[in-house]
Amino acid sequence: MAGKQDKEAAKQAKREKRAASKARRGQIFEAFKMQRREDKALIPWMVGSIVVVAGVVFGVGFFFNAQWILLPLGIVLGVLAAVIIFGRRVQRTVYSKADGQPGAAGWALDNLRGRWKVTQTVAATTQLDAVHRVLGAPGVILVAEGAPHRVKNLLTQEKKRVARLVGDTPIYEVVIGNEEGQIPLRRLQPHLMKLPRNLKPAQIDALEAKLTALGNRGGAAMPKGPVPQGAKMRNVQRTIRRR
Repeated sequence: MAGKQDKEAAKQAKREKRAASKARRGQIFEAFKMQRREDKALIPWMVGSIVVVAGVVFGVGFFFNAQWILLPLGIVLGVLAAVIIFGRRVQRTVYSKADGQPGAAGWALDNLRGRWKVTQTVAATTQLDAVHRVLGAPGVILVAEGAPHRVKNLLTQEKKRVARLVGDTPIYEVVIGNEEGQIPLRRLQPHLMKLPRNLKPAQIDALEAKLTALGNRGGAAMPKGPVPQGAKMRNVQRTIRRR
């Protein structure tokens, strides 16, 4: 009886795995179709990368009289290069659409790669300005989005609150935007990665426990993800005030 159940469970796991794989392929294909409609240079770039990489490998093999042996490898490497180009161009399109929209910085922080502890909207205004808190190896990073003159006050107040608890731990301030002294949304992850590594994992966990007691000021004020272009801001703000 147990053996039969194990077989059924294994079959079910295989079916779920195939279904998940099919769903991923479908998502990638849909992303490709959408990107191709908006990015006319996508296909030339991808095809060109395959041709160039395969050609280079074929040329290298020619000197060793092994060009036909290395050609399949060149094609595989070319396809890999095409996939990388596709991923980066999709990412660039996604970030360009989100750039400047309220909630975009919070969305970007939720998609960070690596060991980051993100707390959304530790401070906010009804005008959809917000400060998010990130903990990581550099220390405490306060990431702000919104109108610069309002964001400056939010950052100052939040930094004071955090400084009371973290002692000598470094506190970094980041303002998302495209003006001087600001960090573009698409450069947020690289910027965080360039910060010095000051803390060890155990110190980060201890710091998180301390900062949890602070709570959020206006944490419910920000929408989840970038507000779509064309959305009526008065309606969004009215909804926020009712929360």
